[in-house]
This record gives sequence, C-alpha cells and structure tokens, in this order.
Amino acid sequence: MAARLPLDLDPPVRQLRALLLGVDDRELTAPTPCPGWSVATLLDHLMRLAEAFAEAARKGADASGDGPPPAPSAAHLSPHWRSRLPVLLEELATAWKAPSAWLGEARAGGITMPARTMGTVAVNELVMHGWDLARATGQDFAADPRVLTTLIDFLAAGPPDGTPGFLGPRVPIDPDEDPLPRALALAGRDPSWRPPRTRDVPSAHLRREHPPAARSA
Repeated sequence: MAARLPLDLDPPVRQLRALLLGVDDRELTAPTPCPGWSVATLLDHLMRLAEAFAEAARKGADASGDGPPPAPSAAHLSPHWRSRLPVLLEELATAWKAPSAWLGEARAGGITMPARTMGTVAVNELVMHGWDLARATGQDFAADPRVLTTLIDFLAAGPPDGTPGFLGPRVPIDPDEDPLPRALALAGRDPSWRPPRTRDVPSAHLRREHPPAARSA
C-alpha cells in the first residue's frame, strides 16, 4: 500500500478550477481581499505560484532565481489564462503526489525550506487565494475540513504579526468560530470581507449579488 501523503492538493485545486469558470471578464478589475490587488492581479499571482510550487515539488530550479519573485501584476496576466491556469494548477497537484516531493528540502520564491513545510505553504496559498477569488467574484467557497485543520495548526505556529510578503497580521476572532474563518483570520484576512458596493463594482458582480427580478408576462 502506498504511503499516505501529508496533504492532498487535489481538493483546493478542484475548488479553484471551478471558481475560474465563474470569473467574468468584467470582474478582472474588481478588488479582492488582498490589499491593492485586482482579480487580474490575483490570477497572475496564481499562475506564478502554480509554476513555482510545482518546480519546488520536482526539486527543480527556482524560477525566481536567488531573489524574491516579481510582484504580481494585472498588466502581466496572460491573455490565455483561462486555458493555461487550470493546466498549471493540475500540474501543481500532480507534482505533489510524488512521495519524494515531501522529502528533504525544496526551494521557491528565493527561499529554501523543508519540503513538508513548502507543501503546506502551497496548500495554504491555494486555499486562501481560492477564498480571495470567491469573495471578489461573488461565488461560494468551501474548504476540506482536514486541510483546514492542518492549516490552522501551521498558521497558529507562525508569528502573530504575520510574515511580510506572505501573511498579514492575525485578525482577532472568536476561537470557537468555524475552521474556515479561523484559518482566514490566522492568515491575516478579515472573514467578513465583502467587495465595496459602489457604482465602480463590475456589473457582473452586482448581478450575482442582486439577481434581476423576473419579468412579468
């Protein structure tokens, strides 16, 4: 019988791929829970991290070199993201299915760490940014409870003030809250975040929040 892997990336990858189908082009400029990031910026980040963490699992060269990766940018988002990003996410999940991915050390974003920690960071990125994308585009989000348990333990062991470039300062929350809000708060996110309701919010998002009334015959 094959050894059980520490974490399964399939659930968060499936969730993200489903969310991508619900992104309207008019929502690419919409804000996300990541300060200063639009949906397009978030998608660019997802493409970069999928490639980087897949290479880390394969013990390949760090695409970012010796320094931190370039900042994500809406201007750099591939025009083919709808077809390319799902493939990159699937390749990411597949790369971490290899038991060797979790052994020794791995390198991504200019940082070397134990491979087991790197894999956990990858899952955290998928879950948190999946939630970011869902909130920004008015879609439902759910996370595997087993994954959330691992992430809560992982995030709780980190510094309360967060890690620059990775996690923001923890957001106070009732310790008896459900696992998803607890994980979000530990990762520096406000679980109650909603897009601003202004005339600048894309019309596709407003339609999802407020469906039009049925026309009378």
